[in-house]
Amino acid sequence: MAEKEQSVVAEASKKKKREAQLVEESELLTVPDGWKEEPFSKEDNPRGLLEESSFATLFPKYREAYLKECWPLVQKALNDSFVKAELDLIEGSMTVTTTKKTFDPYVIVRARDLIKLLARSVPFEQAVRILQDDMACDIIKIGSLVRNRERFIKRRQRLLGPKGSTLKALELLTNCYIMVQGNTVSALGPFGGLKEVRKVVSDTMKNIHPIYNIKALMIKRELAKDPELRSKSWERFLPQFKHKNVSKRKEPKKKNVKKAYTPFPPPQPESQIDKELASGEFFLKESHKRRKKLEEVKTKQAEAVTKRQEERNKAFIPPKEKQVTKPQKASTATKIDVNAIKEKVKKAKGKKLGALPEEEVKKKIAEKKKKK
Repeated sequence: MAEKEQSVVAEASKKKKREAQLVEESELLTVPDGWKEEPFSKEDNPRGLLEESSFATLFPKYREAYLKECWPLVQKALNDSFVKAELDLIEGSMTVTTTKKTFDPYVIVRARDLIKLLARSVPFEQAVRILQDDMACDIIKIGSLVRNRERFIKRRQRLLGPKGSTLKALELLTNCYIMVQGNTVSALGPFGGLKEVRKVVSDTMKNIHPIYNIKALMIKRELAKDPELRSKSWERFLPQFKHKNVSKRKEPKKKNVKKAYTPFPPPQPESQIDKELASGEFFLKESHKRRKKLEEVKTKQAEAVTKRQEERNKAFIPPKEKQVTKPQKASTATKIDVNAIKEKVKKAKGKKLGALPEEEVKKKIAEKKKKK
């Protein structure tokens, strides 16, 4: 009995230790709130770099004017990190190289990403943020994901949404700047947000509407606020959308209806000899047969002639004329009395329209006073 009790106690202590280890691991995996990595300074690498590194990127012709304008700002931003930038308008390329004073080994990679973003139509104000330590970029190629050009344009338009509303919602949920340009989607922001952006873009090009992913991102955003649910699975909270593939095949106008199956073969069709035997033509002489054929040909010809003649005669048939309606005499009841109208006009002319003159008004007032 005592041994059993000891074994139960030992198992219980082991379980407690495992639980404690799991809690510690979950705490290690999560980054504490408000924690920020210290920036890389010259004190971390006082001797600088041993070798010179460089990266070059081509840019399209339509970006030439913009890059020409903002290149002094690009050089100024890279000079702070001691990186040299060159713009070649003849070749249409941008080059970044490290110098002897460069102390940060990773800054050349960030400078390469900067010129890549500038080549992909990202404005300088946004692209320069890549030089920050907590920023990253991702250039997603979408040109080869859809073969049909019209379908590709429609799906790319879904990413933007009406008046850019879908793109704006994605930017707010992922804390990333997104630029849809040609066959690529450029994204700039934190690592977690870039991962979500890539997923949404790839799903959209696979004919999954971005609104579903936006809804899931909104739910995840609310769940992340709860510290208890951080280490738990969120699958039960997220919506499950089933892909419905509706076939748009047009049905044929003429449908071939299958006949009922019968084990017996169809009846054998009658041959020409059988038909002649049935009609009695088989026993006639050749001269009679020829005469009969000629008669048939003549009857057909006569029918064709009559039809042709009827069609020709149609042009000479006069069209049916409409019956002429006689004009009805005006009734005596509706006759206009001209003399009565003339008298009315004379009376109207005698009447004076408008206000009376002052003299006449004074005369009328005087007459009224005399009567009183």
